[in-house]
Order: sequence, then C-alpha cells, then structure tokens
Amino acid sequence: MWVLFAVGSSFFAGITAILAKCGIRKTDSDVATAIRTVVVLLFSWLMVLVTGTWSGIRNVDGKTLLFLVLSGLATGASWLCYFHALQKGDVNKVVPIDKSSTILTILLALIFLHEGLTPVKIVSVVLIGAGTMLMITRKEGTGDAEEKNGKEWLIYAVLSAVFASLTAILGKIGIAGIDSNLGTAIRTTVVIVMAWLMVFLKGKQKELHRIEKKELRFIALSGLATGASWLCYYRALQDGPASVVVPIDKLSILVTIAFSWVVFKEKLTKKAAFGLLCILAGTIMMAVL
Repeated sequence: MWVLFAVGSSFFAGITAILAKCGIRKTDSDVATAIRTVVVLLFSWLMVLVTGTWSGIRNVDGKTLLFLVLSGLATGASWLCYFHALQKGDVNKVVPIDKSSTILTILLALIFLHEGLTPVKIVSVVLIGAGTMLMITRKEGTGDAEEKNGKEWLIYAVLSAVFASLTAILGKIGIAGIDSNLGTAIRTTVVIVMAWLMVFLKGKQKELHRIEKKELRFIALSGLATGASWLCYYRALQDGPASVVVPIDKLSILVTIAFSWVVFKEKLTKKAAFGLLCILAGTIMMAVL
C-alpha cells in the first residue's frame, strides 16, 4: 500500500501547479495564494490530529519556534513568488526552476549544516543545473512579447527556488526536536498570516469579490491537492523506505509536464525533453545513491 501512497503523493504534487495555473488566469496571484493557504492549513493541522502529535506543542522551545517562524516566512515568500511566476510564465519553464532549489539547498546545507558534498551530489547538481537551463531556454521564433514578459516570470521563479531552499534549511533546524507534522502545521500557520497580510498591505482585499467561481474552485482544488500530497507522502514514509518514497515523489515533475501538455498545450522541444531527463537523472541519483 505504501507504494500507492507514494504514487499518490507524486500525482497530487504534480497537479498542484496545473490547478493553480487554471485558478490565476484572471485572479491576482497573491490573493489566490492566500486563499489556497487556508485549505493547506486545514490539511496540515488535520495531519497533526491524525498522527496524534498535537500535544507536542508544549515541548516547543524558543529556538525551535524561531526557526519554524523563519521557515514559515520563507515558505510564504516562496509560494507568493512561485504562483506569480506561474501566472506570467509557462508551467514547463517555471516548475523546473522551482525544482532546481535542490542545488541551492545542497550548498546551504554544506555551509550551515556541514553536510558533506559527495561525488554523487556533485554529479547530481550538474545534471539538475544543466537540465534546468535546457528547459528554460527561450524557443526559437518567439516574439518580443514573450521575451519581455520572460524576465519578470524568471525573476519570480528564481526567487521561489531561493526561498524554497531557505525553507528546507530553516525547517530542518526547526523540527530537530519536534514531530515533523507538528512543525509543518506551525510553519503553515505562519504562512497564512503572511499571505493574508500581503493581501491587505497591497490593498488587494477588494479582489476577493471579483474572483470568478470557476477560478475559485481551481484555487481551492490546488490547496486540496497540496494537502492530499502531504498526507500521502507522510503515509508512504511511515511504512515504506525513504530511499524509494522520495524519488517517486520527485517524479511529480513528469505529472506536471504531462498535464501542462494536455491542459495548456505546452509542448517540450527536443532540447527541453533532454533537459527533463537530466533533471530526473540527477534527482534520482541524489535520492537513491
């Protein structure tokens, strides 16, 4: 059964970006992020109740809470940048950049957590980096409009990856002494406060009344997909080996690209397809070897 849960985690993680993209065609990305975070928050605390780890909140010390809050702020920043990038750019280009956060995470772990840099990790970093560059290269024959818009989505996509890396490092330190599910729930609580604060500070609360019902459904579904992915992922880790569960979960990029082709008609060039293979090879090597 744990294999099915691992596959489910990969599937739901893969369709999250697709559902979100469908929900932010007209809806402001900051508002959409705030709304979907409500759904994710419910799922994260549901996970705490299911695992019975809510009582551990009494054991959270000041240092742990500080790093969880910082991790939550980084997560919120990453989500805001990620969905803004999705609104402006192609899914097939934004997602690979977001996945490339693995590279920066390894470097930060080397500096702050003193984790070793093995030959396998070096090869994996090179493959993921090269694959990402191949996938985001501008298609030949594209117009000036895409070239101008490309700079904006690219900046937000890169920022998303940077904040995602900080989330991983800060989160690892923050959950050192508590259950990971409880740590995730606390972090998500910080995210929702940050997301809604950004909405009100930018004066975008009026946008809530302008959201089309169709897009609202897609935004809510993207939050449900994220929550379902978390539930399946931790359920798979509970019974199955992490060395197998993690690579299966990382294959979510295949799901995203497959659905982007079906839903948005975004096709991969031969160069981008080869880049995807490089990213997959580097990710699997890092997780398995």
